[in-house]
Amino acid sequence: QVQLVESGGGSVQSGGSLRLSCAASGYTYSRYCMGWFRQAPGKGREAVAAIDNNGYTTYADSVKGRFTISQDNAKNTLNLQMNSLKPEDTAMYYCAHDSGWYSGLGCMTIKAYNFWGQGIQVTVSS
Repeated sequence: QVQLVESGGGSVQSGGSLRLSCAASGYTYSRYCMGWFRQAPGKGREAVAAIDNNGYTTYADSVKGRFTISQDNAKNTLNLQMNSLKPEDTAMYYCAHDSGWYSGLGCMTIKAYNFWGQGIQVTVSS
């Protein structure tokens, strides 16, 4: 089992920045994917960015060049730096961890993940 706790959300004006963090605890996998997903009201959950144990990162086209995913292995923390935020980035953001079956581009597959945080709200006003 892996426990995930997100922090750092909030409200910001368009063009602003926020940094999300996800503290992971519990079982340690040598091979894994970790990712950020988001869900806006009335829409399905979508992948935002992911990273695997080799440091391979992938991003949704909508956030490329604006968001950066990173991990601090010493602190078991996953981060998402979000710059140039837009109103369409408004959503509940979720941190997720898989059980070691996926890697690389496969880390953007929502079905890969079976451990989820409780979610944190990000609101971008115009």
